[in-house]
Amino acid sequence: MALKILDSCINCDMCDPECPNGAITLGAEIYEIDVDKCTECIGHYEQPTCVSVCPIDCVKPDLDHVEDEDALLAKFVRLHG
Repeated sequence: MALKILDSCINCDMCDPECPNGAITLGAEIYEIDVDKCTECIGHYEQPTCVSVCPIDCVKPDLDHVEDEDALLAKFVRLHG
């Protein structure tokens, strides 16, 4: 499934440059994750880098966008050929 950034985000700027898919951008108030680009770093890393670098643990699974590993890998292929 895609990930989301909770409202507790402090805009520390740690996650945005770490996303290999360019899925994280600064929204109106906090950083946001584009579900169409988020692969949970499948195809790039063992774990989602945004989760690894977040100092306040505010990146969580997005239960509104549930995807299995095959779907995430297909999205990776679509994004990166």
